[in-house]
Amino acid sequence: MPVQQQSLFLRELARRLKAVREERRLTLQEVYDATGVHVSRLESGRRNVALLTVAVLCRYYQVNLGVVVTDLERLLEEGLHP
Repeated sequence: MPVQQQSLFLRELARRLKAVREERRLTLQEVYDATGVHVSRLESGRRNVALLTVAVLCRYYQVNLGVVVTDLERLLEEGLHP
């Protein structure tokens, strides 16, 4: 995957996860204490993230994983088919 598309993908995933956290009015520290995930690093959108980590956060946020990742593959497809 081209670096630009990877960056866009990670930023969008980060934006979605941050939005869910903020909707639930959770602090970064609360999420870290409950999950052990350094959410601030993930929400920067500059770090690759394991699907398991996203699943852990979704479970904690009580949101379906599919809701968070819906249409993310479109970003990949756009990068492959200009």
